[in-house]
Amino acid sequence: MIERIPEPELMDDFEQARAYALADFEEPHTQFIELFRQHFPEEVVNGVVLDIGCGTGDITKRFAYAYPACRIHAVDGAEQMLMFARQTVDFEMLHERVRLFQRTLPTDSLAKEKYDVLICNSLLHHLAEPQVLWDTVKQFAKEGAAVFVMDLMRCESTKQAAAMVREYAANEPEVLQRDFYNSLLAAFTPAEVEAQLAEAGLSHLTVEVVSDRHLIVSGRC
Repeated sequence: MIERIPEPELMDDFEQARAYALADFEEPHTQFIELFRQHFPEEVVNGVVLDIGCGTGDITKRFAYAYPACRIHAVDGAEQMLMFARQTVDFEMLHERVRLFQRTLPTDSLAKEKYDVLICNSLLHHLAEPQVLWDTVKQFAKEGAAVFVMDLMRCESTKQAAAMVREYAANEPEVLQRDFYNSLLAAFTPAEVEAQLAEAGLSHLTVEVVSDRHLIVSGRC
């Protein structure tokens, strides 16, 4: 297994954000919603959801449609990403249910003190200090809140990372291919994520490999 190679925490370049807004994430983002339903089949989401690291808002939109009784507070540190997320909220006419906030982790400043559901997609591998994500979960989750985090797993070699880029991103712009490659080298292994959860006092959350490149962390606080 190669050593982790960190990448920048924020993606705040306009062209980079635009490429993400236009990219085809249908497969992994649909899988995100489907896996949430599988892990919380009894969940009636009618409270307020915290979407941590919402990017351009695609997961936010999909979750809002999957659970029409919920409201969502979506946060991201990159203003350029949030600009496209605002466009998504406008186009989908979700203003009454989705609020967007620019925040970087750690933060003590969110619109609510506690949330009913916390979701996060593809943020963990960007963090220089991964514990800030798990500290955020502990800080802002209500007792019994559903927690669902999906992220990439680190490849065993640069050769494997290059092969995954060819398989899953060959038709995407160069900037996305580059970012995907770097993310596959910056991601954590399942064992590393389990160690992070133990350090955070969240070892009751479950780490599960769900594809050749994705893992999820799920459970209740």
